[in-house]
Amino acid sequence: MLGNTIGRMFRVTACGESYGDALVAIIDGCPAGLEISDVEVQKELDARRPGTSPLDSPRQETDQVHIFAGLRNGFTTGAPLGLIIYNVDRHDIHVKQYFDVKDLVRPGHAEYTYMIKYGNYADWCGAGRASGRETCMRVAAGAVAKKILAGQGIEVLGHTCECMGIKSKPLTFDEVKAHYRKNHINCADPEAAEKMIARVMEIKDEGDTAGGVVEVIARGVPAGLGEPVFDKLNATIAHGLMSIGAVRGVEFGAGFGVSKMKGSECNDIPHIDDNGKVRFKTNKAGGIEGGISNGEDIIVRVAVKPTATISIDQDTVNMATMKNDRLSAITRRDPTITARLVAVAESMVRITILDHLMMWRGYDAIQTFEHPWT
Repeated sequence: MLGNTIGRMFRVTACGESYGDALVAIIDGCPAGLEISDVEVQKELDARRPGTSPLDSPRQETDQVHIFAGLRNGFTTGAPLGLIIYNVDRHDIHVKQYFDVKDLVRPGHAEYTYMIKYGNYADWCGAGRASGRETCMRVAAGAVAKKILAGQGIEVLGHTCECMGIKSKPLTFDEVKAHYRKNHINCADPEAAEKMIARVMEIKDEGDTAGGVVEVIARGVPAGLGEPVFDKLNATIAHGLMSIGAVRGVEFGAGFGVSKMKGSECNDIPHIDDNGKVRFKTNKAGGIEGGISNGEDIIVRVAVKPTATISIDQDTVNMATMKNDRLSAITRRDPTITARLVAVAESMVRITILDHLMMWRGYDAIQTFEHPWT
């Protein structure tokens, strides 16, 4: 299996499955001298951990992380940083539930495509590497990126801005920060959050699941990040976000709304601010023009699909008999993935921005011209 590494200078490689012994992340490019601890990483993981609210899977994973390599006396040494989380809630009854349906294609899951690619060796237990369980290592690595970015004045926050058609009011970065992680749905609009939670619980009682939209805002990102043409900042952020299994769409700034605008309505107008710097009066571009950050907030939203496992019988195919069949799902699931995905989306944006920041700082250090505009 290829494709388990992301980044060029801040490189994250992850491995581990839903019902394997453990999940591991290795970070290449973490600078020496960074003070980091299990406790700091754990704080981010607790925002993604299952079994903490009625909107989560009841799976009781503690997600206790340990940094096992690359540290000495609490500081990074410059060597690869290794992080590990052991799976603890993987009892025989749960394994049997998956074994009993291992030949059935579970609608919305990756059984069919994995079987086509890996044959009978594909991991059928809990969706293996295709499980959302693997995202905990993204969050662990993202916690390290968060600590480095904080030292550069860059802050990344996410929130649920829509769930089942219920939308939060438009929120500024400061408003999101003021209500950050204050409720089970991770919505920074308290009134909308109550409605979202009530709707998800109704859908849960129906045996079904709910989708939503997560918005991530990055503040303090300097102008100049991004590598045209194929490695635009928005392209690589989209790559990271679309690599999350539950994400089905990505938009920046005004997003698909630009299709309804005239050029005069869509363009962000530049001006010189009180500090003599170039700023923009609006931010329909979401902080990125020509694939390069322009100094405004980076704003990105992702469409999160409903949890594929539901309690409603569905038609399917038995791959062992090659006959049509019927699936009655009884395994554990989240009524909505949206709330827990906030931490994962934040992490992918942090990892990508840090990678670009390291590339830009290295490139910029050897340029021969002065740029007084920023």
